[in-house]
Amino acid sequence: MLATLLEIGQTLASPVELRTALERVLGTLERDAGVRRAAVLMLDSGSEEIRVAVSVGLAAEAHRVRCRLGQGIAGRVVESGRPVAMAVPSREPLFPRGAGEESALEGSFYCVPIAAERRPLGALAIEVRQDDQADGGDGGHFFALIATMISQALRIHRRLEEELDGSADEIGMVGVARKRQGLGSIIGVSPQMREACERIARIAPTGATVLIRGEPGTGKELVARAIHSHSARAKKAFVKVSVGAVPDRMIESEVFGHEKGAFAGATSSKRGSLELACGGTLFLDEVGELSGSAQTRFLRLLREGRFARLGGTETLSADVRILAASTTDLEAAVAAQEFREDLHRRLSASAVFLPPLRERGSDVLLLAEHFFARYSRAHGKRIRRISTAAMDMLASHPWPGNVRELENTIERAVLSCESSVLHGHHLPPALQVAKAPETSTRASLSEAVQQYEKDLILDALKSARGNRMHAARLLDTTERVIGYKIHKYGIEPQRFRAPGLASR
Repeated sequence: MLATLLEIGQTLASPVELRTALERVLGTLERDAGVRRAAVLMLDSGSEEIRVAVSVGLAAEAHRVRCRLGQGIAGRVVESGRPVAMAVPSREPLFPRGAGEESALEGSFYCVPIAAERRPLGALAIEVRQDDQADGGDGGHFFALIATMISQALRIHRRLEEELDGSADEIGMVGVARKRQGLGSIIGVSPQMREACERIARIAPTGATVLIRGEPGTGKELVARAIHSHSARAKKAFVKVSVGAVPDRMIESEVFGHEKGAFAGATSSKRGSLELACGGTLFLDEVGELSGSAQTRFLRLLREGRFARLGGTETLSADVRILAASTTDLEAAVAAQEFREDLHRRLSASAVFLPPLRERGSDVLLLAEHFFARYSRAHGKRIRRISTAAMDMLASHPWPGNVRELENTIERAVLSCESSVLHGHHLPPALQVAKAPETSTRASLSEAVQQYEKDLILDALKSARGNRMHAARLLDTTERVIGYKIHKYGIEPQRFRAPGLASR
Protein backbone atom coordinates (compact mmCIF):
# COMPACT_ATOMS: atom_id res chain seq x y z
CA MET A 1 0.00 0.00 0.00
CA LEU A 2 3.06 2.27 0.02
CA ALA A 3 2.49 3.36 -3.59
CA THR A 4 -1.14 4.16 -2.72
CA LEU A 5 -0.08 6.30 0.24
CA LEU A 6 2.46 8.14 -1.91
CA GLU A 7 -0.16 8.82 -4.58
CA ILE A 8 -2.64 10.08 -1.98
CA GLY A 9 0.01 12.34 -0.45
CA GLN A 10 0.82 13.75 -3.88
CA THR A 11 -2.89 14.32 -4.58
CA LEU A 12 -3.48 16.18 -1.31
CA ALA A 13 -0.42 18.36 -1.94
CA SER A 14 -1.37 19.24 -5.52
CA PRO A 15 -2.75 22.73 -6.41
CA VAL A 16 -6.33 21.62 -7.10
CA GLU A 17 -9.68 22.30 -5.48
CA LEU A 18 -9.74 20.56 -2.11
CA ARG A 19 -13.03 18.89 -3.04
CA THR A 20 -11.42 17.55 -6.22
CA ALA A 21 -8.40 16.30 -4.27
CA LEU A 22 -10.62 14.45 -1.78
CA GLU A 23 -12.65 12.90 -4.60
CA ARG A 24 -9.40 11.64 -6.14
CA VAL A 25 -8.26 10.24 -2.79
CA LEU A 26 -11.47 8.22 -2.46
CA GLY A 27 -11.14 7.12 -6.09
CA THR A 28 -7.62 5.86 -5.37
CA LEU A 29 -8.88 3.89 -2.36
CA GLU A 30 -11.69 2.42 -4.46
CA ARG A 31 -9.15 1.32 -7.05
CA ASP A 32 -6.31 0.08 -4.84
CA ALA A 33 -7.72 -0.80 -1.41
CA GLY A 34 -10.82 -2.88 -2.13
CA VAL A 35 -13.10 -0.06 -1.01
CA ARG A 36 -16.76 -0.53 -1.92
CA ARG A 37 -18.16 2.70 -0.47
CA ALA A 38 -16.41 5.62 1.19
CA ALA A 39 -17.08 9.16 2.34
CA VAL A 40 -15.33 12.12 3.88
CA LEU A 41 -17.72 13.44 6.53
CA MET A 42 -17.45 17.04 7.69
CA LEU A 43 -18.62 18.63 10.94
CA ASP A 44 -20.29 22.03 10.86
CA SER A 45 -18.99 23.55 14.08
CA GLY A 46 -21.88 26.02 14.23
CA SER A 47 -24.82 23.62 13.96
CA GLU A 48 -22.84 20.58 15.20
CA GLU A 49 -24.24 18.62 12.27
CA ILE A 50 -22.26 16.09 10.27
CA ARG A 51 -22.73 15.75 6.51
CA VAL A 52 -21.21 13.89 3.56
CA ALA A 53 -18.74 16.22 1.82
CA VAL A 54 -17.46 13.85 -0.90
CA SER A 55 -18.09 10.17 -1.51
CA VAL A 56 -17.74 7.17 -3.80
CA GLY A 57 -20.37 4.46 -4.07
CA LEU A 58 -23.03 6.41 -2.17
CA ALA A 59 -26.36 7.42 -3.66
CA ALA A 60 -27.04 11.12 -4.22
CA GLU A 61 -29.52 11.25 -1.33
CA ALA A 62 -26.68 10.52 1.11
CA HIS A 63 -25.40 14.05 0.54
CA ARG A 64 -28.68 15.46 1.84
CA VAL A 65 -28.55 13.53 5.13
CA ARG A 66 -27.46 15.29 8.33
CA CYS A 67 -26.75 13.75 11.72
CA ARG A 68 -25.77 15.30 15.02
CA LEU A 69 -22.74 14.63 17.20
CA GLY A 70 -23.17 11.31 18.96
CA GLN A 71 -25.82 10.07 16.51
CA GLY A 72 -24.97 6.84 14.70
CA ILE A 73 -21.51 5.33 14.38
CA ALA A 74 -20.03 8.30 12.55
CA GLY A 75 -21.50 10.78 15.03
CA ARG A 76 -19.96 8.87 17.95
CA VAL A 77 -16.56 8.68 16.23
CA VAL A 78 -16.49 12.42 15.55
CA GLU A 79 -17.63 13.21 19.11
CA SER A 80 -15.25 10.82 20.89
CA GLY A 81 -12.27 11.04 18.56
CA ARG A 82 -11.92 7.23 18.73
CA PRO A 83 -11.89 5.06 15.58
CA VAL A 84 -14.23 2.13 14.99
CA ALA A 85 -13.60 -1.11 13.07
CA MET A 86 -16.49 -3.56 12.75
CA ALA A 87 -18.58 -5.64 10.41
CA VAL A 88 -20.55 -3.60 7.89
CA PRO A 89 -23.53 -2.16 9.82
CA SER A 90 -27.02 -2.80 8.50
CA ARG A 91 -28.03 0.75 9.39
CA GLU A 92 -25.99 3.96 9.54
CA PRO A 93 -27.58 7.40 8.93
CA LEU A 94 -24.78 8.76 6.76
CA PHE A 95 -24.41 5.49 4.82
CA PRO A 96 -28.00 4.85 3.66
CA ARG A 97 -28.47 1.50 1.97
CA GLY A 98 -30.76 1.18 -1.01
CA ALA A 99 -33.15 -1.64 -1.83
CA GLY A 100 -31.43 -4.87 -2.77
CA GLU A 101 -28.12 -3.94 -1.13
CA GLU A 102 -28.46 -6.27 1.86
CA SER A 103 -26.17 -8.75 0.10
CA ALA A 104 -23.39 -6.14 0.29
CA LEU A 105 -23.18 -6.43 4.09
CA GLU A 106 -20.19 -8.80 3.91
CA GLY A 107 -16.93 -7.05 4.65
CA SER A 108 -15.60 -4.51 7.12
CA PHE A 109 -16.54 -0.98 8.09
CA TYR A 110 -14.00 1.55 9.31
CA CYS A 111 -14.74 5.00 10.64
CA VAL A 112 -11.74 7.06 11.76
CA PRO A 113 -11.79 10.63 13.09
CA ILE A 114 -10.45 13.61 11.17
CA ALA A 115 -9.20 16.22 13.62
CA ALA A 116 -6.74 19.09 13.81
CA GLU A 117 -5.11 20.25 17.03
CA ARG A 118 -7.61 18.12 19.03
CA ARG A 119 -10.50 19.88 17.33
CA PRO A 120 -12.91 17.51 15.51
CA LEU A 121 -13.34 18.24 11.81
CA GLY A 122 -15.17 15.11 10.68
CA ALA A 123 -14.44 11.49 9.86
CA LEU A 124 -13.38 9.11 7.10
CA ALA A 125 -15.91 6.29 6.70
CA ILE A 126 -14.97 3.23 4.62
CA GLU A 127 -16.64 -0.04 3.59
CA VAL A 128 -14.18 -2.70 2.41
CA ARG A 129 -15.09 -5.86 0.53
CA GLN A 130 -14.66 -9.13 2.44
CA ASP A 131 -12.32 -10.62 -0.17
CA ASP A 132 -10.05 -7.58 -0.50
CA GLN A 133 -9.04 -6.27 2.92
CA ALA A 134 -6.76 -3.25 2.91
CA ASP A 135 -3.10 -3.77 3.82
CA GLY A 136 -3.45 -7.46 4.62
CA GLY A 137 -6.33 -6.99 7.04
CA ASP A 138 -4.74 -4.13 8.99
CA GLY A 139 -7.11 -1.62 7.44
CA GLY A 140 -7.67 0.31 10.66
CA HIS A 141 -4.09 1.59 10.78
CA PHE A 142 -4.02 2.18 7.02
CA PHE A 143 -7.20 4.28 6.97
CA ALA A 144 -6.18 6.11 10.16
CA LEU A 145 -3.00 7.20 8.40
CA ILE A 146 -5.02 8.47 5.44
CA ALA A 147 -7.36 10.32 7.81
CA THR A 148 -4.30 11.99 9.34
CA MET A 149 -3.12 13.06 5.88
CA ILE A 150 -6.59 14.49 5.14
CA SER A 151 -6.53 16.28 8.51
CA GLN A 152 -3.25 17.96 7.61
CA ALA A 153 -4.59 19.01 4.20
CA LEU A 154 -7.76 20.42 5.79
CA ARG A 155 -5.76 22.30 8.41
CA ILE A 156 -3.54 23.90 5.76
CA HIS A 157 -6.57 24.68 3.60
CA ARG A 158 -8.50 26.29 6.44
CA ARG A 159 -5.51 28.27 7.61
CA LEU A 160 -5.08 29.62 4.07
CA GLU A 161 -8.78 30.47 3.89
CA GLU A 162 -8.64 32.25 7.23
CA GLU A 163 -5.66 34.25 5.98
CA LEU A 164 -7.41 35.15 2.72
CA ASP A 165 -11.05 35.30 3.76
CA GLY A 166 -11.46 35.16 7.51
CA SER A 167 -13.86 32.30 6.76
CA ALA A 168 -13.59 28.51 6.66
CA ASP A 169 -17.15 27.28 6.83
CA GLU A 170 -17.08 24.79 3.97
CA ILE A 171 -14.81 22.86 1.67
CA GLY A 172 -14.02 25.12 -1.24
CA MET A 173 -11.26 25.80 -3.70
CA VAL A 174 -7.69 26.46 -2.60
CA GLY A 175 -6.72 29.56 -4.50
CA VAL A 176 -10.16 30.94 -5.23
CA ALA A 177 -9.74 34.59 -4.45
CA ARG A 178 -11.50 35.52 -1.25
CA LYS A 179 -14.69 33.58 -0.66
CA ARG A 180 -15.57 36.38 1.77
CA GLN A 181 -15.78 38.64 -1.27
CA GLY A 182 -17.97 36.15 -3.10
CA LEU A 183 -15.76 36.06 -6.18
CA GLY A 184 -15.73 32.27 -6.46
CA SER A 185 -15.57 32.32 -10.27
CA ILE A 186 -12.24 34.17 -10.26
CA ILE A 187 -9.27 31.90 -9.61
CA GLY A 188 -5.86 33.12 -8.54
CA VAL A 189 -3.50 33.58 -5.60
CA SER A 190 -0.81 35.69 -7.27
CA PRO A 191 -0.30 39.17 -5.77
CA GLN A 192 -1.63 40.79 -8.96
CA MET A 193 -4.88 38.81 -8.84
CA ARG A 194 -5.31 39.35 -5.12
CA GLU A 195 -5.03 43.09 -5.71
CA ALA A 196 -7.50 42.92 -8.62
CA CYS A 197 -9.99 40.87 -6.59
CA GLU A 198 -9.77 43.21 -3.63
CA ARG A 199 -10.56 46.13 -5.93
CA ILE A 200 -13.44 44.25 -7.58
CA ALA A 201 -14.90 43.44 -4.16
CA ARG A 202 -14.79 47.11 -3.18
CA ILE A 203 -16.28 48.35 -6.47
CA ALA A 204 -19.03 45.74 -7.02
CA PRO A 205 -21.59 46.99 -4.48
CA THR A 206 -21.09 50.71 -5.21
CA GLY A 207 -23.02 51.01 -8.47
CA ALA A 208 -20.15 52.99 -10.07
CA THR A 209 -19.28 52.83 -13.76
CA VAL A 210 -16.25 50.54 -14.12
CA LEU A 211 -13.59 50.24 -16.82
CA ILE A 212 -11.96 46.78 -16.98
CA ARG A 213 -8.53 46.79 -18.65
CA GLY A 214 -6.45 43.85 -19.81
CA GLU A 215 -5.11 41.88 -22.75
CA PRO A 216 -7.45 39.64 -24.77
CA GLY A 217 -8.31 36.45 -22.90
CA THR A 218 -7.57 37.74 -19.39
CA GLY A 219 -11.17 37.33 -18.22
CA LYS A 220 -12.70 40.78 -18.53
CA GLU A 221 -16.23 39.47 -19.15
CA LEU A 222 -15.87 37.10 -16.18
CA VAL A 223 -15.00 40.09 -14.00
CA ALA A 224 -17.92 42.10 -15.39
CA ARG A 225 -20.32 39.27 -14.55
CA ALA A 226 -18.81 38.96 -11.05
CA ILE A 227 -19.33 42.69 -10.46
CA HIS A 228 -22.94 42.41 -11.64
CA SER A 229 -23.58 39.28 -9.55
CA HIS A 230 -22.40 40.98 -6.38
CA SER A 231 -24.26 44.24 -6.83
CA ALA A 232 -27.77 45.36 -5.94
CA ARG A 233 -28.71 44.70 -9.59
CA ALA A 234 -27.78 41.01 -9.48
CA LYS A 235 -31.35 39.77 -10.07
CA LYS A 236 -31.84 42.01 -13.09
CA ALA A 237 -30.54 41.60 -16.65
CA PHE A 238 -26.87 41.50 -17.63
CA VAL A 239 -26.64 42.60 -21.29
CA LYS A 240 -23.38 42.38 -23.23
CA VAL A 241 -22.58 44.34 -26.40
CA SER A 242 -19.40 43.38 -28.29
CA VAL A 243 -18.64 46.77 -29.84
CA GLY A 244 -15.94 45.43 -32.14
CA ALA A 245 -18.34 42.88 -33.63
CA VAL A 246 -20.98 45.48 -34.60
CA PRO A 247 -20.48 47.68 -37.70
CA ASP A 248 -19.85 51.36 -36.87
CA ARG A 249 -23.06 52.47 -38.57
CA MET A 250 -25.10 50.05 -36.45
CA ILE A 251 -23.50 50.41 -33.01
CA GLU A 252 -25.65 53.40 -31.97
CA SER A 253 -28.80 51.53 -32.95
CA GLU A 254 -27.57 48.46 -31.07
CA VAL A 255 -26.94 50.39 -27.85
CA PHE A 256 -29.53 53.20 -27.93
CA GLY A 257 -32.23 51.67 -30.16
CA HIS A 258 -33.99 53.40 -33.07
CA GLU A 259 -37.38 54.59 -34.25
CA LYS A 260 -39.09 53.51 -37.45
CA GLY A 261 -37.59 55.36 -40.43
CA ALA A 262 -34.49 56.52 -38.52
CA PHE A 263 -32.33 55.19 -41.36
CA ALA A 264 -32.67 53.13 -44.50
CA GLY A 265 -33.92 49.68 -43.51
CA ALA A 266 -35.40 50.77 -40.16
CA THR A 267 -38.87 49.43 -40.95
CA SER A 268 -39.92 49.29 -37.30
CA SER A 269 -38.91 50.66 -33.94
CA LYS A 270 -36.32 48.74 -31.92
CA ARG A 271 -35.33 48.85 -28.27
CA GLY A 272 -31.58 49.11 -27.75
CA SER A 273 -29.39 47.32 -25.22
CA LEU A 274 -29.86 50.15 -22.73
CA GLU A 275 -33.58 49.50 -22.55
CA LEU A 276 -33.10 45.73 -22.49
CA ALA A 277 -30.76 46.13 -19.51
CA CYS A 278 -33.20 48.35 -17.59
CA GLY A 279 -32.62 47.91 -13.86
CA GLY A 280 -29.56 45.76 -14.53
CA THR A 281 -26.11 46.06 -16.08
CA LEU A 282 -24.92 46.94 -19.59
CA PHE A 283 -21.47 45.58 -20.43
CA LEU A 284 -19.73 47.24 -23.39
CA ASP A 285 -16.84 45.04 -24.50
CA GLU A 286 -14.10 46.80 -26.49
CA VAL A 287 -15.42 50.26 -25.68
CA GLY A 288 -12.40 51.75 -27.45
CA GLU A 289 -13.98 50.73 -30.77
CA LEU A 290 -16.96 53.10 -30.35
CA SER A 291 -17.42 55.52 -33.24
CA GLY A 292 -17.08 59.25 -32.61
CA SER A 293 -20.82 59.94 -32.63
CA ALA A 294 -21.48 56.92 -30.40
CA GLN A 295 -18.88 58.26 -27.93
CA THR A 296 -20.75 61.58 -27.80
CA ARG A 297 -24.07 59.85 -27.10
CA PHE A 298 -22.45 57.64 -24.53
CA LEU A 299 -20.87 60.60 -22.73
CA ARG A 300 -24.29 62.26 -22.42
CA LEU A 301 -25.65 59.04 -20.99
CA LEU A 302 -22.94 58.95 -18.30
CA ARG A 303 -23.37 62.64 -17.48
CA GLU A 304 -27.15 62.88 -17.40
CA GLY A 305 -28.42 59.31 -17.17
CA ARG A 306 -30.63 60.05 -20.18
CA PHE A 307 -30.65 59.16 -23.88
CA ALA A 308 -32.84 59.08 -26.99
CA ARG A 309 -33.30 56.43 -29.65
CA LEU A 310 -31.93 57.16 -33.11
CA GLY A 311 -34.52 59.19 -34.99
CA GLY A 312 -36.50 59.77 -31.80
CA THR A 313 -37.44 62.95 -29.99
CA GLU A 314 -38.42 61.43 -26.65
CA THR A 315 -35.76 61.54 -23.93
CA LEU A 316 -35.56 58.30 -21.95
CA SER A 317 -34.11 57.69 -18.50
CA ALA A 318 -31.46 55.00 -18.14
CA ASP A 319 -31.73 52.99 -14.92
CA VAL A 320 -28.69 50.90 -15.77
CA ARG A 321 -25.14 50.35 -14.54
CA ILE A 322 -22.42 50.69 -17.15
CA LEU A 323 -19.43 48.35 -17.21
CA ALA A 324 -16.91 48.72 -20.02
CA ALA A 325 -13.85 46.76 -21.09
CA SER A 326 -10.94 47.53 -23.36
CA THR A 327 -7.83 45.78 -24.64
CA THR A 328 -6.61 48.87 -26.50
CA ASP A 329 -4.39 51.63 -25.12
CA LEU A 330 -7.07 54.25 -24.48
CA GLU A 331 -4.50 56.83 -23.40
CA ALA A 332 -2.80 56.54 -26.79
CA ALA A 333 -6.22 56.75 -28.48
CA VAL A 334 -6.94 59.95 -26.54
CA ALA A 335 -3.56 61.40 -27.56
CA ALA A 336 -4.33 60.52 -31.19
CA GLN A 337 -7.76 62.16 -30.81
CA GLU A 338 -9.46 58.85 -31.61
CA PHE A 339 -11.17 58.63 -28.21
CA ARG A 340 -12.78 61.45 -26.22
CA GLU A 341 -10.71 62.57 -23.26
CA ASP A 342 -13.77 63.48 -21.17
CA LEU A 343 -15.31 60.06 -21.84
CA HIS A 344 -12.05 58.34 -20.94
CA ARG A 345 -11.88 60.34 -17.71
CA ARG A 346 -15.40 59.31 -16.68
CA LEU A 347 -14.83 55.65 -17.53
CA SER A 348 -11.46 55.31 -15.82
CA ALA A 349 -12.55 56.88 -12.50
CA SER A 350 -13.16 53.30 -11.29
CA ALA A 351 -10.88 50.93 -13.17
CA VAL A 352 -9.74 47.33 -12.73
CA PHE A 353 -6.58 46.05 -14.39
CA LEU A 354 -6.28 42.32 -15.10
CA PRO A 355 -2.68 41.10 -15.45
CA PRO A 356 -1.65 38.85 -18.35
CA LEU A 357 -1.28 35.18 -17.46
CA ARG A 358 2.51 35.26 -18.03
CA GLU A 359 2.80 37.59 -15.01
CA ARG A 360 0.66 35.48 -12.68
CA GLY A 361 3.22 32.83 -11.72
CA SER A 362 1.71 29.76 -10.05
CA ASP A 363 -1.80 30.77 -11.15
CA VAL A 364 -1.03 29.00 -14.44
CA LEU A 365 -0.91 25.58 -12.76
CA LEU A 366 -3.85 26.42 -10.49
CA LEU A 367 -5.96 27.33 -13.52
CA ALA A 368 -4.68 24.31 -15.45
CA GLU A 369 -5.80 21.94 -12.67
CA HIS A 370 -9.15 23.75 -12.47
CA PHE A 371 -9.82 23.39 -16.20
CA PHE A 372 -8.46 19.82 -16.12
CA ALA A 373 -10.98 18.84 -13.42
CA ARG A 374 -13.83 20.69 -15.18
CA TYR A 375 -13.33 19.14 -18.61
CA SER A 376 -12.48 15.68 -17.29
CA ARG A 377 -15.92 15.67 -15.65
CA ALA A 378 -17.66 17.33 -18.59
CA HIS A 379 -16.35 14.80 -21.10
CA GLY A 380 -16.59 11.74 -18.83
CA LYS A 381 -12.84 11.14 -18.75
CA ARG A 382 -11.21 9.18 -15.91
CA ILE A 383 -7.85 10.95 -16.02
CA ARG A 384 -6.15 10.97 -12.62
CA ARG A 385 -3.59 13.73 -13.07
CA ILE A 386 -1.41 15.87 -15.30
CA SER A 387 2.15 14.56 -15.60
CA THR A 388 5.06 16.53 -14.20
CA ALA A 389 6.55 17.00 -17.67
CA ALA A 390 3.24 18.38 -18.96
CA MET A 391 3.00 20.70 -15.95
CA ASP A 392 6.51 21.97 -16.71
CA MET A 393 5.44 22.70 -20.30
CA LEU A 394 2.35 24.56 -19.12
CA ALA A 395 4.35 26.59 -16.60
CA SER A 396 7.03 27.64 -19.10
CA HIS A 397 4.70 28.69 -21.95
CA PRO A 398 4.18 32.49 -22.28
CA TRP A 399 0.43 32.16 -23.01
CA PRO A 400 -0.06 35.07 -25.43
CA GLY A 401 -3.78 34.22 -25.51
CA ASN A 402 -3.90 34.29 -21.70
CA VAL A 403 -6.53 32.33 -19.72
CA ARG A 404 -8.70 31.68 -22.77
CA GLU A 405 -5.78 29.99 -24.56
CA LEU A 406 -4.96 27.91 -21.48
CA GLU A 407 -8.57 26.77 -21.12
CA ASN A 408 -8.82 25.77 -24.79
CA THR A 409 -5.48 23.96 -24.57
CA ILE A 410 -6.52 21.92 -21.53
CA GLU A 411 -9.89 20.99 -23.02
CA ARG A 412 -8.27 19.75 -26.25
CA ALA A 413 -5.67 17.81 -24.26
CA VAL A 414 -8.37 16.14 -22.13
CA LEU A 415 -10.32 15.17 -25.26
CA SER A 416 -7.22 13.60 -26.86
CA CYS A 417 -6.10 11.75 -23.71
CA GLU A 418 -7.05 8.06 -23.56
CA SER A 419 -4.84 7.12 -20.61
CA SER A 420 -5.07 7.77 -16.86
CA VAL A 421 -2.40 10.48 -17.04
CA LEU A 422 -2.35 13.56 -19.27
CA HIS A 423 1.16 13.70 -20.74
CA GLY A 424 3.14 16.32 -22.62
CA HIS A 425 2.39 14.69 -25.97
CA HIS A 426 -1.29 15.50 -25.44
CA LEU A 427 -0.43 19.21 -25.50
CA PRO A 428 -0.02 21.32 -28.67
CA PRO A 429 3.38 21.16 -30.42
CA ALA A 430 4.07 24.80 -29.49
CA LEU A 431 4.17 23.76 -25.82
CA GLN A 432 6.18 20.59 -26.38
CA VAL A 433 9.13 22.30 -28.07
CA ALA A 434 11.13 24.66 -25.91
CA LYS A 435 12.50 27.73 -27.69
CA ALA A 436 16.08 27.03 -28.68
CA PRO A 437 18.86 29.63 -28.39
CA GLU A 438 19.30 31.61 -31.60
CA THR A 439 22.89 30.41 -32.01
CA SER A 440 22.10 26.72 -31.76
CA THR A 441 21.51 24.48 -34.75
CA ARG A 442 18.33 22.50 -35.18
CA ALA A 443 18.36 19.28 -33.17
CA SER A 444 18.53 16.04 -35.10
CA LEU A 445 15.73 13.49 -35.00
CA SER A 446 17.90 11.25 -32.81
CA GLU A 447 18.46 14.05 -30.30
CA ALA A 448 14.75 14.85 -30.21
CA VAL A 449 13.88 11.19 -29.58
CA GLN A 450 16.49 10.97 -26.81
CA GLN A 451 15.14 14.09 -25.14
CA TYR A 452 11.59 12.71 -25.31
CA GLU A 453 12.79 9.38 -23.85
CA LYS A 454 14.61 11.19 -21.04
CA ASP A 455 11.49 13.23 -20.22
CA LEU A 456 9.38 10.05 -20.04
CA ILE A 457 11.86 8.43 -17.65
CA LEU A 458 12.04 11.55 -15.48
CA ASP A 459 8.26 11.67 -15.29
CA ALA A 460 8.03 7.98 -14.38
CA LEU A 461 10.69 8.34 -11.67
CA LYS A 462 8.86 11.33 -10.21
CA SER A 463 5.62 9.34 -10.12
CA ALA A 464 7.44 6.36 -8.59
CA ARG A 465 9.31 8.53 -6.05
CA GLY A 466 12.64 7.30 -7.44
CA ASN A 467 11.72 3.60 -7.34
CA ARG A 468 13.27 2.03 -10.47
CA MET A 469 11.12 -1.09 -10.40
CA HIS A 470 7.90 0.91 -10.15
CA ALA A 471 9.11 3.30 -12.86
CA ALA A 472 9.84 0.34 -15.14
CA ARG A 473 6.30 -0.97 -14.63
CA LEU A 474 4.86 2.46 -15.44
CA LEU A 475 6.78 2.49 -18.73
CA ASP A 476 6.08 -1.18 -19.49
CA THR A 477 9.77 -2.08 -19.61
CA THR A 478 12.33 -3.85 -17.42
CA GLU A 479 14.27 -2.52 -14.47
CA ARG A 480 17.53 -3.37 -16.32
CA VAL A 481 16.54 -1.12 -19.24
CA ILE A 482 15.57 1.68 -16.87
CA GLY A 483 18.92 1.34 -15.09
CA TYR A 484 20.77 1.57 -18.40
CA LYS A 485 18.82 4.68 -19.46
CA ILE A 486 19.35 6.32 -16.05
CA HIS A 487 23.10 5.84 -16.48
CA LYS A 488 22.99 6.99 -20.12
CA TYR A 489 21.20 10.25 -19.36
CA GLY A 490 22.92 10.96 -16.04
CA ILE A 491 19.67 10.91 -14.08
CA GLU A 492 19.81 10.79 -10.27
CA PRO A 493 16.76 8.82 -9.03
CA GLN A 494 17.48 9.67 -5.39
CA ARG A 495 16.38 13.27 -5.90
CA PHE A 496 12.82 11.99 -6.45
CA ARG A 497 12.91 9.63 -3.48
CA ALA A 498 10.82 10.14 -0.37
CA PRO A 499 12.93 10.19 2.84
CA GLY A 500 13.63 6.73 4.20
CA LEU A 501 12.64 4.80 1.06
CA ALA A 502 14.93 2.40 -0.70
CA SER A 503 15.42 2.66 -4.46
CA ARG A 504 13.73 -0.65 -5.09
